[in-house]
Amino acid sequence: MTSPISPGDSLSRREKLIYVGILGALTALGPFTIDLYLPAFPALQRDFNVTEAAVQLTLTGTIIGLAVGQLIVGPLSDKVGRRVPLILATSLHVGASIGVALSMDISMLMFFRVLQGVGAAGGGVVALATVRDLFSGYALVRMFSYLALVNGMAPIFAPVIGSQLLVVVDWPGIFWFLAAYGILVIIAVSVFIIETLPRERRKSSGSTALQRYRAVLTDRIFLGVLLVGGMNFSGLFSYLSASPFLFQNLYGLSEQQYGLLFGINSLGIVAGVQISSRVLRRYGPQWVIAAATVVMLVMSLLILAFDQLGLGLWGTAVPLWFYIMAAGFVFPCVQVLALFNHGAQAGTAASILGAVTFGLAGAVSPVVGVLGIDSATPMAVVMAACIALAIVALWTVVRPRSVPALA
Repeated sequence: MTSPISPGDSLSRREKLIYVGILGALTALGPFTIDLYLPAFPALQRDFNVTEAAVQLTLTGTIIGLAVGQLIVGPLSDKVGRRVPLILATSLHVGASIGVALSMDISMLMFFRVLQGVGAAGGGVVALATVRDLFSGYALVRMFSYLALVNGMAPIFAPVIGSQLLVVVDWPGIFWFLAAYGILVIIAVSVFIIETLPRERRKSSGSTALQRYRAVLTDRIFLGVLLVGGMNFSGLFSYLSASPFLFQNLYGLSEQQYGLLFGINSLGIVAGVQISSRVLRRYGPQWVIAAATVVMLVMSLLILAFDQLGLGLWGTAVPLWFYIMAAGFVFPCVQVLALFNHGAQAGTAASILGAVTFGLAGAVSPVVGVLGIDSATPMAVVMAACIALAIVALWTVVRPRSVPALA
């Protein structure tokens, strides 16, 4: 009997399912933190008597917090292990959620939203690093696709839950819910998740944080994937930041109708992730990205054209769904290409990937608010520009033909 190639190969099916569920809940903490309060944007604008752009900046602040937090948590998890940084970061998230719920003005809310982002960063980074600790090859691809499925459910349920919470509570109730979610995550990690980076592995590499960063940042394929993943996420976040105002204020949907529409759109991500995980073994993740980004560019241009033709809600919603589905194809491919050759620096690589992805999204998404949300055109223009840049990065930096096959 041969020994397992990777530590995770010795796990039973039941143990793998437990890991998928809990690690999926960890990665979902970030999307829940971002998406749960989207239906409350108009309410926040009214209560604090601020502009749409000011409310959108609270989303940007959260994304920046996620980016900064991942740069801290990732290298720390490579140095001291996975569990302690995760529990500390999630505890910060719980405290910040309470702070947001008690905020008296938009500045106070912004401060705690940034801290919320920093705290939520631990879940995504450590979950990816833990999977990379346990698996390699196509087992790694399968686990990433499972995580992406669980994680993909968060954007589906978050606005729906948020819109339903607004039926019975004011917007602070959303953040009390997030605090409770964070507490449950801490309990689940403490009870079920073991340390996957033992002391001997932390010491055996003998590398400093600077050396780990250098190993990752001198990898051309990794750098190209950073740009592709960042632009993919930026296009998606342009939709996230604009959609509450676009669909509620312009198209006249209620908070509950918006939450339902957002959930239907998010089903596209789940569909894309699951189909992607099945086709990338045959075609390779770089080729899946190549096809998906072309679809996204075409769909964003269709939104622009249909808006100019005055086709209204359906002219935006239908091509938007296919855009979102194509974005789902890209997510697991980016994760696989970014972490596959960096098992020894998994936490650092995951932190850079997350930081750049969220950082670029945080920088780009407010552009839609600056351009105005009196039509779907500004959103479509930003989405098209982001994906055009992703296509350029794929073919000039990653160079698909130079990517080695997965073992």
